[in-house]
Amino acid sequence: MAEICSRKLTVEVCNAKNLMPKDGQGTASAYVIVDYDGQRRRTKTISRDLNPQWDEKLEFLVHDAVSMPEETLELNVYNDKKAGKRSTFLGKVKISGSTFVKSGEDVPLVYYPLEKRSVFSQIKGEIGLKVWYVDEEPPPAPAPEKTDAPPPAVTEEKPPEKEEDKKEEKKEPDAKEEEKKEEEKKPTSEEAKKEDKPPEKAAEAPPPTSTETVHPPIAQQKAPQNPEKSIITDLAKNMEIESKLFQKISNGNLDRRIAFDLVDQMPFLFVRVVKTKISNPETESSFFAKLVIGTHTIKTKSQPANREWDQVFAFDKEGLNSTSLEVSVVAQKKIPEKDATEDTPAGTVSFDLQEVPKRVPPDSPLAPQWYSLEGDGSPGNDVMLSVWVGTQADEAFQEAWQSDSGGLVPETRAKVYLSPKLWYLRLTVIQTQDLQLGSGSAGSEPKVRSPELYVKAQLGAQLFKTSRTSIGSSNPTWNEDLIFVAAEPFEPFLTITVEDVTNGHPVGYTKVQVATVDKRTDDKSEPRSRWFNLIGDETNKPYAGRIHVRVCLEGGYHVLDEAAHVTSDVRATAKQLSKPPIGLLEVGIRGATNLLPVKTADGTRGTTDAYVVAKYGPKWVRTRTILDRFNPRWNEQYTWDVYDPCTVLTIGVFDNGRYKHDEAGLKKDVRLGKLRVRLSTLDTNRVYVGTYSLTVLLPGGAKKMGEIEIALRFSCSSWISLIQAYANPMLPRMHYVKPMGPAQQDILRHNAMRIVTTRLARSEPALGQEVVQFMLDSDMHMWSMRRSKANWFRVVGYLSRAATFVRWLDGIRTWVHPPTTVLVHILLVAIVLCPHLVLPTIFMYAFLIIALRFRYRQRVSITMDTRLSYVDAVGPDELDEEFDGFPTTRSVDQVRVRYDRLRALAGRAQTLLGDLAAQGERLEALFNWRDPRATGIFVVVCLFASLMFYVVPFKAFVLGSGFYYLRHPRFRDDMPSVPMNFFRGCRLTFKVILEDNHNYMTLIHRNTPESIQFFLDD
Repeated sequence: MAEICSRKLTVEVCNAKNLMPKDGQGTASAYVIVDYDGQRRRTKTISRDLNPQWDEKLEFLVHDAVSMPEETLELNVYNDKKAGKRSTFLGKVKISGSTFVKSGEDVPLVYYPLEKRSVFSQIKGEIGLKVWYVDEEPPPAPAPEKTDAPPPAVTEEKPPEKEEDKKEEKKEPDAKEEEKKEEEKKPTSEEAKKEDKPPEKAAEAPPPTSTETVHPPIAQQKAPQNPEKSIITDLAKNMEIESKLFQKISNGNLDRRIAFDLVDQMPFLFVRVVKTKISNPETESSFFAKLVIGTHTIKTKSQPANREWDQVFAFDKEGLNSTSLEVSVVAQKKIPEKDATEDTPAGTVSFDLQEVPKRVPPDSPLAPQWYSLEGDGSPGNDVMLSVWVGTQADEAFQEAWQSDSGGLVPETRAKVYLSPKLWYLRLTVIQTQDLQLGSGSAGSEPKVRSPELYVKAQLGAQLFKTSRTSIGSSNPTWNEDLIFVAAEPFEPFLTITVEDVTNGHPVGYTKVQVATVDKRTDDKSEPRSRWFNLIGDETNKPYAGRIHVRVCLEGGYHVLDEAAHVTSDVRATAKQLSKPPIGLLEVGIRGATNLLPVKTADGTRGTTDAYVVAKYGPKWVRTRTILDRFNPRWNEQYTWDVYDPCTVLTIGVFDNGRYKHDEAGLKKDVRLGKLRVRLSTLDTNRVYVGTYSLTVLLPGGAKKMGEIEIALRFSCSSWISLIQAYANPMLPRMHYVKPMGPAQQDILRHNAMRIVTTRLARSEPALGQEVVQFMLDSDMHMWSMRRSKANWFRVVGYLSRAATFVRWLDGIRTWVHPPTTVLVHILLVAIVLCPHLVLPTIFMYAFLIIALRFRYRQRVSITMDTRLSYVDAVGPDELDEEFDGFPTTRSVDQVRVRYDRLRALAGRAQTLLGDLAAQGERLEALFNWRDPRATGIFVVVCLFASLMFYVVPFKAFVLGSGFYYLRHPRFRDDMPSVPMNFFRGCRLTFKVILEDNHNYMTLIHRNTPESIQFFLDD
């Protein structure tokens, strides 16, 4: 039992804030009940306090450390009512076991918002917790020492056993009662210690009691006496195991990757060559095995005699052109005189492929056997191997030599990558003191009367600066935040430098070890500030002053490394803030068809070596590379945990150019297309299988590179958690409590992209920079005429719906369709007379319209429409501009043409902005007496309107205005209305712009007519 329960979970209930008063007197007497794995603990009651402080540690035993991430820790807060009344619910918190941290790590205080038990619960506030676990080493078992001595006593003293059994049976009820009392007061870990103490005392007792240690524990002694109870306990255990297994199946927590049910089963012939046994091996000779299947020939590594190879070979059965397998053992001997090697066959064994057994997981691996080698070699030579037919689901497939991916080439193997864990590092520069600047004496720097300083901080390749400040009578003070992106494992140092702007020389610098920086998960606790000595010139000025800063790693944010509209993960960096997954995403990458050749093989024919990369969250998967096929079949299946349904899965197809190390250097992988799947468009527990086109944008335009076939399934066990995910905020709490500006977020996102690209490029095998940049869309911030047109027409498309409604309304007021206009009159009367029916009618219409559109919803959730990107609406020069780098590498004439085109577009945008600004200036002039006559008329109209509305009911005014607006055309005038003429007549007296060829004169009227300023530009 000690080995099973070697892990202990500790929950420190610190405090709670802003609880809901539930005692009827504006306060609450709160206590907490914590449940974990069938164990319950309770804190003390803090009476009449809405911000209680407990500071209690509750301990739990972890019975199964492997299944701890699947367990849930639940805390319920209640208001303790005296006089036997039922306690009132104050809120609950559920914490997934995957967020528990080890005791050796920094355990921060995390505030969890209290959740409702039902929709109608009135809950508010938050509770501060610390949760960690400790792996205790199992105590040294003294059982062998105890059992070695008393075996003779067992055989000699048989009669006293019955008396001692009776004594133990009498003691058993008392012990149970004591254990029940102890469970209510103390943790179970202390109970285990107390239960272990009696055997130790019995071992030290006189010989009569030594016989008690010989017998097994009480629970085992009861089995022969009460067989019915043992049967009942066994049945209860079996039922418990079955219920847990059924719960796992219903929750979808089983690993479906073993089944490979979303892809086709690909048969492979597996050959495992273990070792050989040579009867009379020659000295200084090595042996290797050679496998021959038709045109396929492969050799193992060369080893001395009677040494193991232990290599597995996987042959695609559909690509085999023979029905027999020959395994030969060849002796290889070096000839020093000729500087060559001589191969001597040691024997051959053959297999008929039609008689090879089949193996399907979860069957155990096939045991290798000895086979006698036949041939001209010496008799008695044997080889140990095993041959079977399996699928890509075989556990030996990943490490085997694969015929369709080039063998054991690392760059063609299937791999899973993880993005580095990213943090925001916040550096708050407060002030500096005792700065040693130039004194102005001979041989030193000239002293400046009022020098300007700024602080520069650098973490890796990231560099940020504060604003400039002048040294006055007090110490320079900034109080500015500089935010960096830090990736685990962290950079060793954060370098802080104070520089003088006047002479361009640094005043001093200091280095902060990133590993010693404090971590925080929310804004409740302020990180500690620290003073650091500045180091100037190490020989002349070892001390240049000191700087006061505050440094912390922000774990409450999610570090964006993708564009916000295609993000695949929104969890906070701190592990304690992550919630349990709401579902499981399974992706089956089946194959591709009709791929276009992107390179030449042997200089004569085109070829493609395709592989697929899929990214969701921090997990990247890369399939194996199928060499020299235009219709490759991968049939690989991967799974991801889903924490938010409003996320996106990205799938890209590439041509592998890195597995061949040519003399010209390392080639880059060529992109063949990309596909994005938004999980919110997928139905739960439904399999989507389809073929989708791969389109890539090239300088010559959009080009279809082929098609990819994938299978998707989004499994979710709880509809409540899925719907609740839509109500939760998209990003963690810190993004709303201490938000960052859009420009700052954009800079940090590009820094995070560069860090992820660099780290994945350093993996083995490397995931190329061009692959990661293509998957993350790292060039989205670059100017593109095509993207600008696409975004513009997106805005126009949505505004056109408003224009359609305006045209429909204008058709009603002009009586284009008289019956519709009459119905609108009736609707207007109904609205005026029954205004309480307006909102119900609107929402009922919305319900009916959206419900009817359900029949015409989009059936296929993954589509690629090149018309939305306006690829065909731009010219070759505009596409070339999009692919041009920054800074540009094109000629001056070409850049001048692009600049003139951009000026023309900017002129149109300038005119549109000017028209919008003119309407606002007219309204402002009307309220600020810029035009006294117009403002006077407006004031008089407002006065008469107020008097009229005191007399006329509002319903009558609305009804009359509606009838006047919908009047028949014969009662209308062709000229604009009086209010429109009045508003347009308000001249732009606030700002008048006069143009005279190339000279622009701006007259700005201020409070007095004499105050006029002229600005001339030539």
